[in-house]
Amino acid sequence: MDKEKKFVQEITARDEDFAKWYTDVVKVAKLCEYSNVKGCLNYLPNGYAIWENIQKNLDERFKKTGVENVYLPVLIPESLLQKEKDHIKGFAPEVAWVTQGGEEKLEERFCIRPTSETLFCDIWQKIVKSYRDLPKVWNQWNSVLRWEKTTRPFLRSREFLWQEGHTLHATSEEAEERTKQMFQVYYDFVTQDLAIPLICGKKTESEKFAGAKDTYTIEAMMHDGKALQSGTSHFFGNNFPDAFGIKYLNKENKLCSAYETSWGMSTRIIGAIIMVHGDDSGLVLPPKIAPTQVMVIPIAQNKSGVLEKANAIVMKLKEENIRVKIDEREKSPGFKFSEQESLGIPLRIEIGPKDIEKNQVIITRRDTREKIIISIDKLTTEIPKIMKQIQNDMYNRAKEFLDTHIYTAHNLEEMKKISQNQIGFIKTMWCGNKECEQKIKSEIEGFSSRCIPINSTEKITDHCIYCEQKAKHIVIWGKSY
Repeated sequence: MDKEKKFVQEITARDEDFAKWYTDVVKVAKLCEYSNVKGCLNYLPNGYAIWENIQKNLDERFKKTGVENVYLPVLIPESLLQKEKDHIKGFAPEVAWVTQGGEEKLEERFCIRPTSETLFCDIWQKIVKSYRDLPKVWNQWNSVLRWEKTTRPFLRSREFLWQEGHTLHATSEEAEERTKQMFQVYYDFVTQDLAIPLICGKKTESEKFAGAKDTYTIEAMMHDGKALQSGTSHFFGNNFPDAFGIKYLNKENKLCSAYETSWGMSTRIIGAIIMVHGDDSGLVLPPKIAPTQVMVIPIAQNKSGVLEKANAIVMKLKEENIRVKIDEREKSPGFKFSEQESLGIPLRIEIGPKDIEKNQVIITRRDTREKIIISIDKLTTEIPKIMKQIQNDMYNRAKEFLDTHIYTAHNLEEMKKISQNQIGFIKTMWCGNKECEQKIKSEIEGFSSRCIPINSTEKITDHCIYCEQKAKHIVIWGKSY
């Protein structure tokens, strides 16, 4: 069988080998390739374009809340990093160090930033003197380096792209409010723009970010039932500011401590998009984030008037700010259809001589493969409606999967049985004791606490699943990436 008959490279069935399916989709959709630097990625145009749209949409949401963008250095002096001991302890195994510059050995080694709390505190210590200088609500779009031992495209790589927001406030209450506000921004973005439903809440004491007082997380469920931590927002209190000597004069001319937050989302969210929405044909992209929303495919394009009409449709859609392309290559329609599907483009428009005669096109939805016949005159009004429907339908299908894969366990044996026979999350009651949490993790292989749900209407009426003492929290458990 030649390449034209096979159309595009075959993809392993998702339910046959999920890990292989994921790798196949990344490759066939031309999202990224590993570089010569082990564990680091080359982001290809298709993959980077998705990140650009994520960045654009998320940045707009940030700025509506008063966030300003900055850029800080990639190198952090070791002496600066050591100022917050709990923080560096949490990152120590993943830090990469620069020890030589040119031909000279450095007097002090520098780490390549794994995150930038210390850099932000260093500059705030220099410029924040009065209550008039607060708040500082900053964010940077950058890359960080963490020396991961095991890597997978987007999900875990040594260098990855992200945004890291850092804010400084006069009061603890204001900082806590900002922490929750950015947590909500992430929730809204992922559910509304990426069509991914979420479990959200606070991390337990042992799972929170190093140096944080509280960590809020949004957790998405992949098609294999595993969790992907998709965004976090941290309340640091005055741990970092005090360690860096950041003090400000209040209105009464009294020297006071400042309070800090930090929040981030990375390119691993692209992995979530793939694993939540993808199918055996490849990517399925939500219209709001798809680099190309519509692909126009002329049928019998060598015949008079077909290409001209197809290009006229492209221009018409572009005028309405619809992201559209045309596939004019000398390939069969079947090949083009298959490639459009593997790339996850939400809508396909087919137009040939017979369609032109009828003043119509055939539109195919990527998510359901439903075919819709639409008058050419109504394209600019109907396509936005169809894309909105696709966005909603994708969310609802993923939400149904999430809801039907959350199980409740009332004791440890029940939890073990569920973990061995089902994929998904397990909800239990917990006393809040760290030792009980560790015991559960050791007895339920591969499971960890994902979060303590917030805004839950469910009452705590049961005992701790491990020690059987009075429960203080509901906890969601699951395997994770």
